[in-house]
Amino acid sequence: MSIKIPETVTFQQAIALTESLLSQIDASAISDSETADAIAHLVKTENGARGFFVTYLISDVSIADNPPTSVVQALQSSPDVVAELLVKNLAMSATQAMYHRRNHKEDMAEDSERVRQRTERLIQLVDLSAVYDRAQKLMESATTGEGEYKTFLERWDYDAEQRQVMAQALQQIIPEPR
Repeated sequence: MSIKIPETVTFQQAIALTESLLSQIDASAISDSETADAIAHLVKTENGARGFFVTYLISDVSIADNPPTSVVQALQSSPDVVAELLVKNLAMSATQAMYHRRNHKEDMAEDSERVRQRTERLIQLVDLSAVYDRAQKLMESATTGEGEYKTFLERWDYDAEQRQVMAQALQQIIPEPR
């Protein structure tokens, strides 16, 4: 059974479609090529990609921890949309873990850490230059309070300590200059 992704998908539709896709993957009811095709169609748009990542990164299916080539290649098909969301997911999950620990909610902090680790793993696997470029820019904004991601940081009202944790998480994935 394959999944049909509409050309224009809402965030809510993308969540529901990703849940269905993950259930089919977990039940071995969908081929790798159908999986890749569905994910590639989802991540073509920001709403589709946001819905995919929010569902995939918190799911209990094993492929979220060990993404197969089909998932990686599908994500590589839309580098700009995927790069932006991977970088923001990495930054936000790192700061969420800190937020939950501040509020003595270790179970929620561990969930955020799991999302951070999964995002970091996806970043390594997709190995897109756009990811590293955006990570560098977000790290600069987190460090200086200025730059391309200043509005993003202000929208989420990150304090200095959260921005430091964010910068550290981003630094981990930025390759050393050659």
